Amino acid sequence: MVMRHVVATVRANRHRGEVEAVIDGERRILCLTLGSLAELETAFAAENLLALAARFSSGRLKAEDMIRILGAGLRGGGNLVSDEDIAGMSVEGGLAGLARLTGDLLTATFGSAEDMPDP
Repeated sequence: MVMRHVVATVRANRHRGEVEAVIDGERRILCLTLGSLAELETAFAAENLLALAARFSSGRLKAEDMIRILGAGLRGGGNLVSDEDIAGMSVEGGLAGLARLTGDLLTATFGSAEDMPDP
């Protein structure tokens, strides 16, 4: 008798603000939880979530910003990684994939730029 292991694949739930990406060849879930958002408020010296959302809606993110955002999102999704780990990882789709992933994560969390109130 041959035994097969059934592996349950966890998929991102957009209703919970989760996104899914292939990073370093591994499918991962990212989510900006309340703890992740608090981490980003501190990292970006944002006064509150509205100020943080306004900063991100500008569309002008540095590479370091994307590392912080993706790091917080990966940790919020249950991945044990540091920002230093993130800096060395590759995202499916290269730089365009990285920008798309960052945008998808922010949109899943805050909504589209049109949905964000003025600071």
